[in-house]
Amino acid sequence: MTDRIAQVTRNTKETQITVRVNLDGTGQSRLDTGIGFFDHMLDQIARHGLIDLDISAKGDLHIDGHHTVEDVGITLGLAVAKAVGDKTGLTRYGHSYVPLDEALSRVVVDFSGRPGLEMDVKFTAGSVGAFDTQLTYEFFQGFVNHALVTLHVDNLKGHNAHHQAETMFKAFGRALRMAMTLDPRSAGQIPSTKGSL
Repeated sequence: MTDRIAQVTRNTKETQITVRVNLDGTGQSRLDTGIGFFDHMLDQIARHGLIDLDISAKGDLHIDGHHTVEDVGITLGLAVAKAVGDKTGLTRYGHSYVPLDEALSRVVVDFSGRPGLEMDVKFTAGSVGAFDTQLTYEFFQGFVNHALVTLHVDNLKGHNAHHQAETMFKAFGRALRMAMTLDPRSAGQIPSTKGSL
């Protein structure tokens, strides 16, 4: 099996970001975005997705976190797409329900080649630490546009915004893990009746 490892660097006037992923890792992470709670959420993706994840981001945090969070999503999406390759033998679909105390989220992903995000989340607070909860959408939008996946994120229950976010990111990691697993029964095959994704 070819190593599913990729590194992408993306530099703009607003952010300078490098992302390295190993899709067949053990969930190790080195994260430095300058936004503590965002690093905590990215760690959930690594740990629960069993993805080794190394992210270094320098952004215009003196303005706010928007560009940093969105551009990390974009760069992570590019790295995942590069590491996945042509999707031969991929399970393709993944889903997960994750609870945390009173909160419960469901995430479903399809490595369809078609970017699309459906997100039904009503955060109970505008921020968690220095993280603006509205930026959760921007992160996922950046990811789907560049990983070329369809993603549904639903927070089904929750009163604590920290719990709401954490269940979403954990479920996202678990859903990615399922979808990116190589299926031995589909070895050498593209998981689509079209023959390509």
